[in-house]
Amino acid sequence: MKFRHLAIVVFLFIGFLKINAQNFEMGKVTIAELEEKKHPIDSAASAAILFSKGTVDIKNTGSSETSVQMRIKIYKKEGYNLSNVQFAFPSGKLSAISITDVYTYNLVDGKIVKSKLKPEGEFLEKSNKNYWIKKITFPDVREGSIIEYQFKNYGGALNIRDWDFQKSIPVNYSEFKTIIPDSFVFKRNTTGFFSPKIKTQVANTYGYLAIENIYSLQNLPAMKEEEYVNNINNYRASISHELETIAIPGQIFKSFSSNWSAVAKTIYEYENFGLELNKTGYFEEDLKLLLQAKLKSEDKMTAILNYVKSNIKWNNHFGYGCDQGVRKAYKEKTGNCADINLMLTAMLRYSGLEAHPVLISTRSNGITFFPNIDAFNYVIAAVETPNGNVLLDATDEFSTLNILPLRDLNWVGRLIRKDGTSDIIDLMPKKTSNDLVTMSFEITEQGKVEGKARRQYSDYNALSFRQKTASEKEEAYIEEIENKNSNIEISEYKRVNQNEFLLPVSESFSFTGSNLAEVIGGKIYLNPMLFFLSEKNPFKQEKREYPVDFGFPFCNKYTITIKLPENFTVENLPESTAVVMEDNLGAFKFDIAFTDNLIQISMIHQINEAIFPIEKYEMLKEYYKTMLAKQSEKIVLKRI
Repeated sequence: MKFRHLAIVVFLFIGFLKINAQNFEMGKVTIAELEEKKHPIDSAASAAILFSKGTVDIKNTGSSETSVQMRIKIYKKEGYNLSNVQFAFPSGKLSAISITDVYTYNLVDGKIVKSKLKPEGEFLEKSNKNYWIKKITFPDVREGSIIEYQFKNYGGALNIRDWDFQKSIPVNYSEFKTIIPDSFVFKRNTTGFFSPKIKTQVANTYGYLAIENIYSLQNLPAMKEEEYVNNINNYRASISHELETIAIPGQIFKSFSSNWSAVAKTIYEYENFGLELNKTGYFEEDLKLLLQAKLKSEDKMTAILNYVKSNIKWNNHFGYGCDQGVRKAYKEKTGNCADINLMLTAMLRYSGLEAHPVLISTRSNGITFFPNIDAFNYVIAAVETPNGNVLLDATDEFSTLNILPLRDLNWVGRLIRKDGTSDIIDLMPKKTSNDLVTMSFEITEQGKVEGKARRQYSDYNALSFRQKTASEKEEAYIEEIENKNSNIEISEYKRVNQNEFLLPVSESFSFTGSNLAEVIGGKIYLNPMLFFLSEKNPFKQEKREYPVDFGFPFCNKYTITIKLPENFTVENLPESTAVVMEDNLGAFKFDIAFTDNLIQISMIHQINEAIFPIEKYEMLKEYYKTMLAKQSEKIVLKRI
């Protein structure tokens, strides 16, 4: 055993030596690199970044130049997609970018063959009025190839691009350099589980003092997708910068946001935010009619939310600032999320409620851990009540009070009041969303199953169900259920409260199936969950890299009654069991009984927290393993 451990250590050490021996300069490809058949540390990798180097050089005038050098090794065909690269730049400004040193290297008869980018491998896509895209496709790419390129962007504004050290494939070496005149001060933010080495020096190359920082990381593992991750970029090793102060002696001094309260206050003062929020004259007459005889706060909130949802449609554009302004959005009945939800906030205020905008970062935008103006990309509304805040978002037709679109459920937001004060708002739901199934069926001697089922969804489960079925024809939906579940036949399908958003939505149907049980040697083998069986365990990996994010607490409850065929009884019945996770994070309970030719089952699977930290993963994995094993156990019936 000791020798085996030593062999593993030696193997890893040799792998690190191979990586560290690589040359991190353009054009310096070696035969050894081309001969390499698999990554020395991650043998399953389809490709690896041998090195990536980025530089942002800010001039004393405030303009900037960015350059990126990249070399990638292709191990398998699955890595060929990395040979298609694209670069976005301001529309019409093709001269602002330069793509050079685009080569593919292959080993042919023991010699390095270098292939240059061909004219037909370059494409220009004028995607929209703001940005164009330059695309390149590397020539002669095959298993074992190495590709490299250099990209430069000239004349950028006073900002520093974000740099991701870690990628979806292994990274042998990643370096990011910033050259910043001492008249500009940037706040530095790093994320992820790996901290870069930092080398700092003062340079006087340009006739003024500049701070040069070099950040580097080596031997980074691939970022691998896992089930129930809100946004993998939240955990990626990366670095970002935000301008904090400009101090040019005798000319200008300006300080930018340095904490969350200052960020919120700055955004509130923007013309396309605070000024738009204070406009009211365009909706007053309509709202007077809407609010007649509505005295309770909840009735006002519901009426106003439904009114905005019905009359102004979201154009799928994000941002905390209005695109066209609330008046125009109201008139044209469409707008971005700020147009809609700032309008919603203004209407709630007009009705006498204590309403405020809430800045958030959506799940796709990731979590920003450090104060900066670009942290947010969305805005919703909140009403302060004696029982806590009520959150509203009118961009989704199925949202209700405190039931937001899933994209909004991203840890915390920032509520801003008129006086400039702000509070952290917890966006993660605390109320349990239910999925309740009631099913009764009988089984024949031939193993045919006939029965009825009813399923009721509440809160976020109801939101998800309504979103899924809104644009799907009922016939297609039924056919999908039949095809996914052993070709059962469904009849008498009925849906209740599909458009009554404050109530749980439910569906019921009758079903028959000839493939839901097995008859072997005169015995019947049956899984009582039928087509509600969860066959996939989402938590199989030995080690979890990221927290588990379920989105919201939930409870799945099944009540099942099974009628046995005449002259049959139970030979084997699964045992009742119960599992409770520590700290009341969740519970699984399975009860089963057999009386009077009937089997009755009650099963509850409940998760009480939306997010499980990494240290709770082992417990969660064992919980799911036990639960799914119990769900998979079969009932065995024998002839009397």
